Amino acid sequence: MPNSTTPLVAILAYDQLCTFEFACAVEIFALARPEILNDWYRCVVVAAEPGPLRGMGGVEVRADGGLDLLEKASTIVIPGWRGPDGAIPPGVLEALCRAHERGCRLVSICAGAFVLAAAGLLAGRRATTHWHYCEKLAAYPGVIVEPGVLYVDEGSVLTSAGSAAGLDLCLHIVRKDFGAKVANRVARRLVISLHREGGQAQFIERSVPEGAGTRLATLLDLIRSRLAETWSIERMASEAGVSIRSLHRHFQSVTGAAPGTWLISERVAQARIALEETSMGVEEIAAHVGFGSAPILRSHFKRSVGLTPTAYRLLFETTA
Repeated sequence: MPNSTTPLVAILAYDQLCTFEFACAVEIFALARPEILNDWYRCVVVAAEPGPLRGMGGVEVRADGGLDLLEKASTIVIPGWRGPDGAIPPGVLEALCRAHERGCRLVSICAGAFVLAAAGLLAGRRATTHWHYCEKLAAYPGVIVEPGVLYVDEGSVLTSAGSAAGLDLCLHIVRKDFGAKVANRVARRLVISLHREGGQAQFIERSVPEGAGTRLATLLDLIRSRLAETWSIERMASEAGVSIRSLHRHFQSVTGAAPGTWLISERVAQARIALEETSMGVEEIAAHVGFGSAPILRSHFKRSVGLTPTAYRLLFETTA
């Protein structure tokens, strides 16, 4: 169970609450996980304003207290907001600025980025929000908007894209705080992807023929189950029953990446898991995920992660 020295996470609640984004933060930070780690986060829900705090779907939230609770928090989560033009209580902006000045970590999900921007805390920083709102966020002075990514980590200020990307960002925070092994176990309990890079593309609506989408989904699952095998563009197209030209088009539509780029990212992701959770050597991991040799794995891994596989394993061992 958390103790009085455990860092405190404060989740902001407001009227017209974005229920899903709020639930993402509650699920990750407020739910005790004694089967994974005894000393989990302490968590409080903070009222951004007086009066009833009603969320979408008929939910009404009872906060643990008012803005004064933010003074004790080491992390503050803003789970969405009532649209990019929604009124923000001045007291919220002042409290966030004070928290930032004392070194508190500030986290926004989806439109919550507009609260940070209104407080002037995104000026000179990279940030993201739901792709539908990125142009409006870019209108704030000094904000460097990354429109296509899942989340951006600027150290003390972190922002995510819409809805489910909030889960990715919250898991990223767990990974930073408790290490990869704990984050992976939480992800498995939630039955979601173990790790999605912040730089992975947001999903933007595109027209994908239903039959082609089904065939491609089957192909992606097949490749993931046989990463060690050789996957040429010709083989992918043959397995999917489409032309090479169609394969490229469908891959771009569904994954936001070319077939070869997607394959490399999947292999790197599996290599990370192997480095985190097994004692396999780098050469063995390279063969296991389909890179074939340690030098090729090192090259792609360093380009994607920013560290060599060995350095990554050492970093993980110091935080696990």
